[in-house]
Amino acid sequence: MNRRTWTPEENDYLRKHYADSTPEELETHLGRSRSSIYQHAISVGLKKSPQYFKTHVAGRFFKDGRHNGQRFAPGMTPWNKGRKGWVAPGSQATQFKPGGKPMQTMPVGSYRITKDGALQRKIGEEPGCNSKRWRSVSELVWVEVNGPVPPGHIVVFKRGMKTAALEEITIDKVECISRAENARRNHANKDPELRKLYQLKGAITRQVNRIVREQAT
Repeated sequence: MNRRTWTPEENDYLRKHYADSTPEELETHLGRSRSSIYQHAISVGLKKSPQYFKTHVAGRFFKDGRHNGQRFAPGMTPWNKGRKGWVAPGSQATQFKPGGKPMQTMPVGSYRITKDGALQRKIGEEPGCNSKRWRSVSELVWVEVNGPVPPGHIVVFKRGMKTAALEEITIDKVECISRAENARRNHANKDPELRKLYQLKGAITRQVNRIVREQAT
């Protein structure tokens, strides 16, 4: 699309009349759109005069003072000064109070199943992240027998033994492993060959542990 070039005559007229002319007057004389005129005026450094902004055409002031009573004058106090906000009558009874709990809050001792299929039990009401209030039952079972989980370790189900049934989560089905080992297992699950190697490693480890226990007795 070709842009219409401003002629010397148009530029001369704009320089002489832009400051005090209305948009309609400029559009009529120049035969150009209002946006085109404004953009060109800005590009050549033209501005409206202070007198123009005092006219009703500028939309800022009215000579007859019709809006004087509606203007905010210096030194006036806002009507809402010191107020925290409008409150509908009777609404305070249903507002959420500080320290209050949502209706769907579950009591301590409740169970839930996460999106990953893990059964968790609520152990407290501490604010913050969910891990402070909810713990996996598999971890709680392991901790009850062995004590706190060592730093850098997690409790997981042994292979093929994961369940969300409370009565089926027993100490013989869970184990505590390092986070590094867990990462390796997750990687192995994506590779069939690695998965076979880890299964073989697990079988050998169990056999070794069995032999050690037998020799100890």
